[in-house]
Amino acid sequence: MGTHFILGLDVGNSSLKAVLIEKGKEGIPRLRGVFQHPSAGLRRGAVVDFADLSQAIASLLMEVKKVSRKAVKNVYLGMSTEKIRAQHSQGVTAISRVDSEIYEDDKERVLRATEAIRLPANWKIVYTALREYIVDGVGDIFNPIGLKGSRLEASALVISVFAPHLEEVRKAVEMGGGIVSDFVPVPIADSFSTLSKNQKSLGVAVIDIGAETTGVSAYNEGKLLGMATLPFGAKNITKDIAVGLKIPMEAAEMLKRKYGYASAKEVGAKEVIELREFLGDEKAKVSRRFFVEIISARLAEILQFVHDELASWGTIKELAGGAILIGGGAKLAGLSELVRQELKLTSQIGCCVLRDWENTERYEEYLDDPEFAAAFGIAAWGAEEEQWQERFSSLPQGRKGIRRTLRKIISLFSP
Repeated sequence: MGTHFILGLDVGNSSLKAVLIEKGKEGIPRLRGVFQHPSAGLRRGAVVDFADLSQAIASLLMEVKKVSRKAVKNVYLGMSTEKIRAQHSQGVTAISRVDSEIYEDDKERVLRATEAIRLPANWKIVYTALREYIVDGVGDIFNPIGLKGSRLEASALVISVFAPHLEEVRKAVEMGGGIVSDFVPVPIADSFSTLSKNQKSLGVAVIDIGAETTGVSAYNEGKLLGMATLPFGAKNITKDIAVGLKIPMEAAEMLKRKYGYASAKEVGAKEVIELREFLGDEKAKVSRRFFVEIISARLAEILQFVHDELASWGTIKELAGGAILIGGGAKLAGLSELVRQELKLTSQIGCCVLRDWENTERYEEYLDDPEFAAAFGIAAWGAEEEQWQERFSSLPQGRKGIRRTLRKIISLFSP
């Protein structure tokens, strides 16, 4: 039996990150590499310069190929795009057998019924996450096979994406020698690497603060309650600093990383930042509190949008597990405390929980880095969809026909 790889590729707006795993003994994933390369040609998940994006992805895949040329032939692709959405849907089918027993084809039929929704032009369904089955009005059923009834319903969260965005990135991967097997919704993939089953059961939100987008998802009683991608992130904070202090973006980013803090209340009024190391001007100074006020104002706005999303799902009071913060933006000092104040939820910086993989000791720094959570989650999604281990069961119940959907998208744009 040949070597079997999965490459989890997180196509972010500021950087590309990839996690390579190999199928080990008894299906246990073996971590073979973690890769990162600057991104280019994207704006909030939309391709604005295909040549730049293709070159960036090709450079990353060249590094992956040093492990094995086969390593890029099974790519699970995740994108941080605002053009992805989730909507609740209810499907229903009649059970017409004489004995009224429910079989597998009834399950499949009712799940297809949940996908009978109206979508805008060029939008395609990429995943349907089941919330519950309902038999003759009795809900919260995990598996209805073998039960008897006359009416079977399914409540699901149907996730769709703007197909041209996905197709452009897929083409860029293929130009670099890769083969895309699946598209993975990043807000859901985040949960694979950062949440335990207990957290999903207790109730928890995952907030992924990227460069230009912020992903939000929430779980309770093991069910996906909602997901969304907001069109702003950590780069908006950098822009605000550049405008407010009238300094270049590069200097603003370095200043944010070294002196940034989430809440101005925690910064002394007399603290001063010397800007000479960033600008070369020995006389340039700025009040650190004023600087942090710029940051906290934008963060408060982002968290208000997050709050509104969670509230629209009716989930905030159900999230006993609080909020898990990941993404590059989660590294900002003091963010957990600000989230507690703004969302009234306990919060913590997330890290990868996939410690039962083989060879993880060589990659501890990446496993502990919230910026790589999505890439690890995408790889874990792939291992589960390919059923490397029977005990893998983190995928939300529902239709796993992403390959089928991806093929439809590809054929839609192929000559």
